Amino acid sequence: MTRKPIIATFLVCILAAFAQQLPPKPQAPPPADQKLNGVLVPNSGKIFSTTTQLVVETVFVKDKKGNPVKMCTASAAPDAPGAMCLKKEDFSVAEDGKAYPISFFDYEELSEAATVDANVDVDSKLEKKKEETPKEPEIKPLTANQISPEKPGDLKYKDRRLLVLFFDMTSMPIPDQLRAQREAQKFLKEKMTPSDLVALMTFSSDIKVVQDFTEDRDLLSKEIKNLTVGEGSGFDETDSSDAASDTGAAFVQDDSEFNIFNTDRQLTALETAVRMLGSLNEKKALVYFASGMTKNGFDNDAQLRATVNAAIRANVAFYPVDARGLVASAPLGDATKTSPGGTGMYSGSSARSAQSNLQGQQETLYTLASDTGGKALLDNNDLSMGIVQAQQDVSSYYIIGYYSTNEKMDGAFRKVDIKLKTPALSAKLAPLDYRHGYYAGKLFQKFTASDKERQLTEALMLSDPVTELTMVAEVDYFRLAKDRYFVPISLKIPGSELVLAKKGGAEKTVIDFVGQVTDAATGKTVQNVRDIASIKLSDSTAAELSKRPIAYDTGYVLPPGKYKLKMLARENETGKMGTFEHPFVIPDLTTEQVKLPISSVILSSQRTQLSEAVFNAEKDKKLLTLNPLFQDGKKMVPSVTRVFNKNQEMYIYLEAYEPAAASTEPIVATVTFYRGKVKEFQTDPLQVTDGLNAKTKAVPLRFSLPMSTLRAGNYTCQVSVFDPSAQKFSIWRAPVTVVQAAAVAQAVPGGQ
Repeated sequence: MTRKPIIATFLVCILAAFAQQLPPKPQAPPPADQKLNGVLVPNSGKIFSTTTQLVVETVFVKDKKGNPVKMCTASAAPDAPGAMCLKKEDFSVAEDGKAYPISFFDYEELSEAATVDANVDVDSKLEKKKEETPKEPEIKPLTANQISPEKPGDLKYKDRRLLVLFFDMTSMPIPDQLRAQREAQKFLKEKMTPSDLVALMTFSSDIKVVQDFTEDRDLLSKEIKNLTVGEGSGFDETDSSDAASDTGAAFVQDDSEFNIFNTDRQLTALETAVRMLGSLNEKKALVYFASGMTKNGFDNDAQLRATVNAAIRANVAFYPVDARGLVASAPLGDATKTSPGGTGMYSGSSARSAQSNLQGQQETLYTLASDTGGKALLDNNDLSMGIVQAQQDVSSYYIIGYYSTNEKMDGAFRKVDIKLKTPALSAKLAPLDYRHGYYAGKLFQKFTASDKERQLTEALMLSDPVTELTMVAEVDYFRLAKDRYFVPISLKIPGSELVLAKKGGAEKTVIDFVGQVTDAATGKTVQNVRDIASIKLSDSTAAELSKRPIAYDTGYVLPPGKYKLKMLARENETGKMGTFEHPFVIPDLTTEQVKLPISSVILSSQRTQLSEAVFNAEKDKKLLTLNPLFQDGKKMVPSVTRVFNKNQEMYIYLEAYEPAAASTEPIVATVTFYRGKVKEFQTDPLQVTDGLNAKTKAVPLRFSLPMSTLRAGNYTCQVSVFDPSAQKFSIWRAPVTVVQAAAVAQAVPGGQ
């Protein structure tokens, strides 16, 4: 029993003697003193750091009569007789019980006067547009089912009132759908104010954002006019009460049990809608057009609570509108239904059941409104009054901002409490209306599939670029036909970004690519792409990626015009994202009369076998066959940065076009490098006498020259193309950089 203490003591003595023989550990040099505002401050070596996040809240303050209470100014002092106003010191803010000082305070006053637009004539404008514009296949944007978000801590729609018109097609028969659309257009024409921004949503088989927030009445009216009448009408409630019509199907299984799921679908659609709106800090009013909503006992309570809670957290108030208008039906039903059967039609139970069903449907609408701070419009034929009520309730408001020091990225809900410090002042005013909390950020590793999809969509819709993932791109064009051009997109990402995923233990990584081309004038989406690249992170591949960029290619077929490209890439192990935006122009080369029409000029230092790709992207194989950079099983990788190594070969490719030629007319081309104003190098003239493509009328031109002939430095590369028979020429210039050996890495290509 005494051996263990003796052995332990012996080991301690050995370790102590060994430690005495070790050289002393060098001490770190003391930190240098620093200057702060010109004053020398001794540095103690202690480092303190903190992370804060700006939280912005919109607060509606009204008196007992419902009138907005303004902010105190020089003309409205708080002690003035009969005047009531508020200042920053009157408010207090707390997050999860912790008080924070108010860092930002402002008052936004919204316009209350409606402006009548007598020029809103949707039918005539649609007909005129059909005559002027040829019909083209509609390209659905990748962001069609989302509301454009705003940056955290920002107010994207400052000084604006946000109204959402939500048409539930599953609950409205065709007459009610027509009535709701007509009344919505009436509001847009007669009662919309300059402060109003309106968004349109519909629900049939799924929820759809028809139009994001806009003040364009013509556009909103057109979208409402284009709603499909009768869409989603197959989900009618089945009545199994005494008031049910006698359909002669007495022995058919009753499907009224599906009413539970139909109501849950309606409530889930509303929950999805408010979650979309939750990315906006401002107060939102959702006007819900429906022909009632039947709650089946306690079966729908869970989904109802979830929808109400989501609306409160997203700062959304429901304003349900019963699209049936003033309901005054006959006791046993109107002429659209057959008579009910059984003794209920004689005892009066059928009439009582019908009235009870109607009241139950309206009671659910009333619950949605009252629990979220809105109001329901029931038994009124002027459905536009429901929108006006929402408009009046969203009045002038305060903006209160504070910096939260909670650094947890757990996606949890954080409760926010905003109060008036003085109880006497609170007694004079109505309860404050504001968003009672927000969801914290979440680590990418904890994202669900829907979270990842929503993140991509929101990043693509953000007006500001995302720069976590470095990326550069090049946009070129090549003529396919008289009115069609192939536009290849070449994108590069530093491979070192993916090495981080390998260090984390991942055996492979996935990169999501999302691209969208919009018309520069109208903002309409004309082309899009959604692609996935799967890369295996073996030891050899990871070592290769650490020194080389990744090259990704895609392409579009577009007519001549002005466009805007937005590409988004996300690495799915670390969650890093990056966006690239670039306006570009596709000229109409067919109409060129003065110069020789040519395509984009591609500069490259790499031609790779497609079989050597380290990843395969899921893209349209047929589309890439149009790309002239893919020839003979090799891919010409454009040098997006145009930086070349002295030990590399420069490949140059372009096309000259001869639209009126039946056979190749001889073309002469040269490549010249200028260093400043001095000609440093020029190739021998390249003479091309054949190769005319009968369909595209393109004559390909190819150069290959060693960069060892140039000194390291910056140059202007000039490509000169001359057509002797037509006496036309064209010149293209671009800056290039030549560096010493081993300074530039080749791109790692992706497979097609």
